[in-house]
Amino acid sequence: MRDQKLLDYLETYLTPRRIGLFNKVLAERTNHFTVATEDVYQLHNTSAVIRSCDVFGVQNIHITEERNVRKIDREIAMGAQKWVNVNRYHKVSDSINALRKKGYQIVATTPHNDACLLDDFDISQPAAIFFGTEKQGLSEELLNEADSYLKIPMAGFTESLNISVSAAIILQNLTSRLKQSEINWRLSEEEKFDIRMHWATNCIKSSDQIIERYFKENS
Repeated sequence: MRDQKLLDYLETYLTPRRIGLFNKVLAERTNHFTVATEDVYQLHNTSAVIRSCDVFGVQNIHITEERNVRKIDREIAMGAQKWVNVNRYHKVSDSINALRKKGYQIVATTPHNDACLLDDFDISQPAAIFFGTEKQGLSEELLNEADSYLKIPMAGFTESLNISVSAAIILQNLTSRLKQSEINWRLSEEEKFDIRMHWATNCIKSSDQIIERYFKENS
């Protein structure tokens, strides 16, 4: 249950400038596209992808850590983990199923196969863009389950880019095109409320105690 009075109370602990910044950023946020990673084993790469999600306004990232369990490198993420929702899974099948239930098509990034070139990708449907490990790429399981494939056009001898670079290029392209389109890409009011609540509790020291006191005073 969403409690508007609780959120209003929490935001009294924030400066007007911070609240204004929340509203400004939320106006540019989207869940039309989401990012998913599969067993990325270099910590800084996952953290850099989270940072790119924040920069380009993608609110959710889905991280599968079936073999390589890591914590976020806070220095690389530059605090982005406070503003982006990080969803974790132990199996890629769980990630795929959860995303499909939310209405996303599963899009595998790969330089191989008959993958769609980035500029030709259809942005009209919600999509979860999957990125794989640094050397092997995505697993056969993910590739077999994918609804479509996506690649960045390359003109050199090198076949692939670092995962964090690939994610930044793809997100910049897709979100730029999305915001120039007539697609309804913005967050719902319910989504905005949930994120504001999440951000407020992240920003306020001892927020758990403050919430507990609020309910005691209003019981």
